[in-house]
Order: sequence, then C-alpha cells, then structure tokens
Amino acid sequence: MSGIELRHLATMAAVVEEGSFGRAAQRLGYTQSSVSQQIAALEKAVGGAVFDRPGGPRPVRITPLGTVVLTHGRDLLERAEAMTIALDRFRAGGGRIDIGTFQSLSTVILPPVVRALRAEFPDCDIRLFEEETETPRVDRVDLMFFDRRVDGDDVERLKLLDDPYLLVAPRGDFPAGPVRLDRLHGRPMVAWPPACDQPGVTGALARAGVRPEIVFRAAANEAVLSMVRAGIGSAIPPRLVLQGAGVATDAALTVHEPRPAFPPREIHLLWPAGRTRSPLAARAIEIAVAVAATYQPRDEKRALPSIS
Repeated sequence: MSGIELRHLATMAAVVEEGSFGRAAQRLGYTQSSVSQQIAALEKAVGGAVFDRPGGPRPVRITPLGTVVLTHGRDLLERAEAMTIALDRFRAGGGRIDIGTFQSLSTVILPPVVRALRAEFPDCDIRLFEEETETPRVDRVDLMFFDRRVDGDDVERLKLLDDPYLLVAPRGDFPAGPVRLDRLHGRPMVAWPPACDQPGVTGALARAGVRPEIVFRAAANEAVLSMVRAGIGSAIPPRLVLQGAGVATDAALTVHEPRPAFPPREIHLLWPAGRTRSPLAARAIEIAVAVAATYQPRDEKRALPSIS
C-alpha cells in the first residue's frame, strides 16, 4: 500500500511494546512529536486509527485495524532486517560463489584458495563444479579456472601461470636428467583422450617427427599415472598433474624435462564480462593470483624445481 514506510511500522511496533508514545520516542531516539507524526502518517495511509489514545497516564491501546497492520507489518520488518543482514554479509564477503575447475587444478591450486576464502569469510557459501570441456560455460559460474586462453566479448580473463609439460616414466626407463624427444619415437606411451590440451602434446611430438605408440588412454589423471607405475609406458602430463598426484615421493616413477621443451599449458581465470563481481568473487581472484604466484617460478631461465 502506498504511503506506508518501514519506519512507520517500526515506530508502531515500538509504541505497542512500550505502551506509550513517550517511551517509544526514548527507545527510538525520536522526539515524541516525531512519533506522533509518523503514527499519523501511517493512519492516513491505512485509512483509520491504529491506536486508541485514552490520554493521561493510561497506555495507548491498539485498535482492531492496528492489529491487522501490525501483524503484517512485523513480517515486513523481519524481512527487511533479514535483507539488511544479507546485504551486510554480501558486502563483507559472506555470500555465495560458484567456481568452475578441472582435475589437476582442483588438487593443487584450488585447495589453498578455498582455505583462504573460508578463513577470511567463515559464512561464505562456496560451490565447486569440475568439468573437462572444450567450451567453458563461464555464464554458469562466478569464476572459472581453465587450461587455455579464451577470447570473446562475453568473457574476461586473467592469466595465472604457465604449467610446463614433463615426461613421467617407470623408474629405469630413462637415465636421470632431460630426455630428448626422439627417444620417445615408437615407444609405448599412456595418454589422455584427444581433447582439451592433449592435441597440443600430440602436435608438438609430430612436429619433432616423434610418433610414440599409444597403448592406453584415460580421462582420469590417476588412471594414466597408475598405468605408468605399472610399467606399460611413459606419459607427458602438465606439472600440476604430477604435483597433485604426489609423484615426488613415488619410488616407481621418474620425472624428466623433455628436450626440446613443449610450449607450456596456460592456466587462466575466467569470469563473465559485464557482470558486477561480488566482494567475495573479487577477493577470490586476488587469492588465486597470490596462490598461483607461489607455484610459478620467479626466474623463467632457471631449471624447473625438481619433482623426482
């Protein structure tokens, strides 16, 4: 109903609870005349008296019309208070954030990002969605980690890091140190399905004139590494895959730098273009950048940190 304001309803509730206009004014920090004016404005809006005013020291009494107004008014006041709390939590970062991710990032980069967000915003609602896809549906999430550069008017992006490819092999297949790509020609290899970043690996091998014998393909990182542990062939995964699988402490495997090196996989953070980011999403981006910086070697000319 036009003319009814939340402050009018709050004043009415205070008068009922305190029993007089004067005590309601003291509680609300108003003058008594201001309380009278607000109640008068409310009565004009609803078309009748909401209080009987006996005068003197006797308390005011709510009318039947006033009871109807207050019953529904309390509901509005509660909903307004809930909205105020929700807005305060949103501004403080205590809202919901949907994050898209993929296998290897979920095990290395994403966990410290989630821990930091939960430490700063204990009430935040974090939803994670893992999907291996050629075309990221950025419109369905607030943020998405993706393993390739994505261009377009509908997406904004930030490159987080380069993720170099390494050769992982059963222990004893190759001596310690870098391995020339031509040594892989005709040798058994375990690989991922021909999607996502896998064509880049296949193309780099082909340009070097190297054609390994693919003996097994699997989408799950652990399945690929398990077959390498079983000794049926080597594999060429990004470093994040090896780090997430704890290969550094695996006595059955050795890790080598391929020579020449493959172009690294690029890890980007994407979000919908033109969408106003919540404080929680904005902070998640900052944390992701900081976490990625701890993974990325500062000096690109130095050797990659040892994994094996």
